[in-house]
Formats: sequence, C-alpha cells, structure tokens
Amino acid sequence: MNTQDQMTIREMCEAFQVTARTLRFYEAKELLFPIRIGQKRLFTRRDRARLKLILRGKRFGFSLEEIRQLLDLYDMGDQQHTQLIQTYEVAEQRLADMEKQRDDLNAAIAELKEQMDWGAKMIASLKQDKKAAE
Repeated sequence: MNTQDQMTIREMCEAFQVTARTLRFYEAKELLFPIRIGQKRLFTRRDRARLKLILRGKRFGFSLEEIRQLLDLYDMGDQQHTQLIQTYEVAEQRLADMEKQRDDLNAAIAELKEQMDWGAKMIASLKQDKKAAE
C-alpha cells in the first residue's frame, strides 16, 4: 500500500474535525481498523470512507450499532446491494422518526406561543387594573 493512501491520527483529526479520542473510540467499537505499528495508527482510504459514513450516520441520528451493522454489510460480495437496501430502509425509518419529532416540536412551539400570548394579555390587564386603582 502506498503511504500516501495512509493518514496519521493527527491528519485524520484535522481532515474530519474530530478528536483523537473519537477515533480511538470508533476503533474500540470496531468501526475503524487502522494499521497499527507499535503505538502508531495509520488510517487507510477505507477507514476514511468509513469515518465519513459514521459521521454522516451520527448526524442523521443513527445509533453506532446501526452504523456498524450497515458498514459490515459492505463486505458481503454482492456489490453493496444488501448494504444499500438495508441503509435505505434504516434511513426511511429515521426520516419518519425525525419528521414526527419535528411535528411534535412544531405543535409544542405553537402551544407555547399561545400560552405566552395569554400571559402577555394577563400582564397587560394587570397593569391596566393597577393604573386604574392608582
């Protein structure tokens, strides 16, 4: 393998804006498999591709276990057919969950605004009553 295809932990941290601790954590969770030479870790193109997918999956709210299972499907030898189908299905469910969270949040925001409008009217009314009493 060409050493230009490998990155040190520092280079990975800079390239992906993650900490060394994060990379070691993903390695411990068997999501990344850097080449180990003594204490030194060298990350391959495959590791970089996996890290990009891990970070994207985390951003979308996938669990690390879901991400690990999807990444493991890459090696099935079916030109990633199974991996793509499974990823799509997980993504569909995650999208449905996110849309429900958004809808719940929009409903809560609307209700809070109504309560705040009511509160503002009550405050204004109390101020008027106080002025009238003076």
